[in-house]
Amino acid sequence: MRRARFRRTRRVGAVTLASVLTLTALAACGTSSSGDDGDNGSGNGAKADPAAPLDPKTKVSISIDCMPPAAKAAELRQWNEDVKEFNKKYPNVTIDGRSTPGQCLEPPRFTAMLKAKSQPDVFYTYFTDLPQVLDNDGAQDITAYVNDKSVPLLKDIDPDVLGSLKKDGKLYGLPTSNYRMGLLINRKLFKEAGLDPDAPPATWADVRTAAKKIAGLGGGVAGFGEYSAANTGGWHFTAQMYSLGGDVVDASGKKAAFNDETGKQVAENLHAMRWDDDSMGKTQLLKWGDLQKQIATDKLGMFLAAPDDVTYMVQQLGAKYENFGMGPIPGGKNTLAGGNNYMIKQGISADKVKAAVAWLNFKFTTVGKGQYDWKRSKADDLPVGLPQPNLWLNGSKTKDDAARKEFATMPVENFKAFTDNPVPGKAEPPKAQEIYKVLDNVMSGILTNKDADIDKLLSTAESQVNQVLATQ
Repeated sequence: MRRARFRRTRRVGAVTLASVLTLTALAACGTSSSGDDGDNGSGNGAKADPAAPLDPKTKVSISIDCMPPAAKAAELRQWNEDVKEFNKKYPNVTIDGRSTPGQCLEPPRFTAMLKAKSQPDVFYTYFTDLPQVLDNDGAQDITAYVNDKSVPLLKDIDPDVLGSLKKDGKLYGLPTSNYRMGLLINRKLFKEAGLDPDAPPATWADVRTAAKKIAGLGGGVAGFGEYSAANTGGWHFTAQMYSLGGDVVDASGKKAAFNDETGKQVAENLHAMRWDDDSMGKTQLLKWGDLQKQIATDKLGMFLAAPDDVTYMVQQLGAKYENFGMGPIPGGKNTLAGGNNYMIKQGISADKVKAAVAWLNFKFTTVGKGQYDWKRSKADDLPVGLPQPNLWLNGSKTKDDAARKEFATMPVENFKAFTDNPVPGKAEPPKAQEIYKVLDNVMSGILTNKDADIDKLLSTAESQVNQVLATQ
């Protein structure tokens, strides 16, 4: 799911096309013809070598969606600064950035854009989008274009991140950000409840104990929160399954795998917290945004989240960075991982592809440049110090981590438990949104019905998910 407001919108949004959506609405994300738009393969009529760097003399224009809107003044200013800097090396490349009204990737608009083949030359996606994009012949195979010359830090990019953009050994895009879910805590409430905010609960038993203490503060404070609507409940049920070493779909991708002892453990623990302990609050059927509001106003002690939730709460809800911390996901076997990418439209010219790779490398995969220019971000009053996104391994990680700490705008030590105890990331299941919709029923049943029949909820969901998977 991720990362949108919804960057998380599509992590939890439906993927069906609304019947009222018209092709006119698609123009907001930009259009481009599927041919080579008059650009030949090399700028002089000869066929280009994909592995060769883009010739700075080549004249080409590329359209790119999800440029920051005017409302995000600092981010837009940085985008324009980066275009200017990029053009010092590639003066003849025009970056035609396009902002999208509302959310950048609304599910109906994204699906319709792919079907109409109206996506721009370089289009924004999430880790889970590759199957849909390839089903619609939407993305260019850029394997031959991406190497240690066009993307010098390629060897330092987390291979799990790059793997989200690969199928059958072919690469279809470059990453912009990533996340791994952990346990987000309200440090103020932890202290008031006599808990150590620097040592967040490491097991689900610990979560239950801490939640009871926090709820015991009274005043409508909940100890632990969970989603159960708008696909977010199924998303978090999946995360909890992963945390205990379980799965939602088996290795074949054709059969549900959650109706087992692990699934029952997840369900029974949540039911006990909700009804026996009364530590999850009385308001349920919550979705993304609800828990963020609760924890930002000191009404919730902890919930599963990605680090960038903190940015949303500070920038949109008026919270303070120092009030939050993170630990690894309880259980620690695996954690749900996701993120964002740009893909390149199938059928555009070789020079357009090369220009796109050059821009994406400069803006999104170069330590100290573009989105990783932390000194600039601090000067622009943007968040610096969150542990993610962080694409890096090896020396690039060491260098980037040092810069994050040097220019931090928040107490980085609040995330030490999270960064010092990395949990292996696990991708979302196939047919993720459809499966999450089914699993919402399990979560809502547990959290709204004291007499819920857990075995029946899991069995019914299993049958429904098997039907979803049978349609692949």
